[in-house]
Parts: sequence; structure tokens; C-alpha cells
Amino acid sequence: MSRRLRTEDRNKSRIPLIAHTKPREVISEQLRQIRTNILFSAVDKEIKSIMITSPEPSDGKSTVASNLSIVLSQQEKRVLLVDTDLRKPTVHYSFSASNLVGLTSILTKEVDLEGAISKTYIPNLDILTSGPIPPNPSELLNSKAMETLMKNLNERYEYIVYDTPPLLAVTDPQIIANRCDGVVMVVASRKTSKDRALKAKELLEKAKARILGVIVNRVESKKGEYFSTYS
Repeated sequence: MSRRLRTEDRNKSRIPLIAHTKPREVISEQLRQIRTNILFSAVDKEIKSIMITSPEPSDGKSTVASNLSIVLSQQEKRVLLVDTDLRKPTVHYSFSASNLVGLTSILTKEVDLEGAISKTYIPNLDILTSGPIPPNPSELLNSKAMETLMKNLNERYEYIVYDTPPLLAVTDPQIIANRCDGVVMVVASRKTSKDRALKAKELLEKAKARILGVIVNRVESKKGEYFSTYS
């Protein structure tokens, strides 16, 4: 039985879950278009597991990961959002969840999968928070236990979205990349340099990841709104 959410750290800033709270906004429509583009990319291979990353911190990848998970769940599909940023996790803040147990608790065999997954207030969407921050994030993510867990999640859910750390900050995303069906990279308009974006792309290619596309975040529209584009 999945555990219910418990509120903690109320003072922490939360990622705006626009796709749920404002489904008619421009950004929500953009997210649905991104969802469509990702699903249409599954011509030769089914897309179940999707990794979301970015070149650097503050590019908006966690916002995209959370909202993409929401629009996927709005198709009445079972979706799981996994926080694999074991250094600066954010998913538990966004969904007002406890982070006392989570991914790291499963990998260290403190709890089983059922004891770590949280149901959210959004229909069809569950989350697996990071759990306590470990001293050895890369080793945990590169473990046999993580590989086995990812296979188990593929059997339980129709879509699994992995929110990972920035590519140029740590090696963790490269470990997850080639275990997922596809990777989406988020870059920030007027922030991410071309050189940094290309370097991040090279790291994904070296990891033999399947790059589904790039989301350009924080593109200002004529009305002053901010939304994402996908290419």
C-alpha cells in the first residue's frame, strides 16, 4: 500500500504545478504539445521511462519534470515521478511530501518499494522522493539495486519520469541516461550558452543516451508569459 503524503518544510519554495492548477494557460498547452511530441517520437521503440536533465542548475528541469508528469497522468495513464537528484532534491517540496524515506531508502534496503512511493492529490500520479541525502549518490545510482528498481518500475507504471541533476555539475545523469528509453534536455533562454548546451549534449551521447529533444525554457511571449518550446 503506497504511503500518503505528509507535509514538511512548508517554508521551502515549491515548483509551480501549472499543468494542474492552470490547465488552460499557454504554458499548459505547451506542455501538452511537448507530451505529444515525445509520444510521437516512439516510432521504433516504446517510450516508458523519460529522463529530464539540463546543462546547469536553475535551467528549470525540475519544473518541466513535474509538469510533464502531470500532463502524462492527465491521459489516465499511471505515472511515477522519481527524484534522482540525490544532492539537491526538490520533488518533495513541490508536492508537500515527506522525504524521510524515498529512493535512497529502497536502494539501501531500509524499506520496500511500496513503503516508499507516495500517492499525490493528482489522479494517476505517484512520486518517489529522493529519500535522505546519501554520502555516495553516484555509487547508489550506479548500483545493481538501482538497475533492478528501474526494471520493476517499468512493469508497474505506464510512464516513469526521472528528474536528475544537471549534466555539467555531476556524473549522476550519465548513469541514468542509457537506462531510460529517452532523455529530454532543458535549456534556459538567455541563460544557457551554446557551448554549455553542446557540452551537455556530448555527455549524453557518450553515455549512449537516446536524446528525444530539447526544451527551451523561459521563452517570453508577447503577453509577457513564459513557456517552453520543444525541438
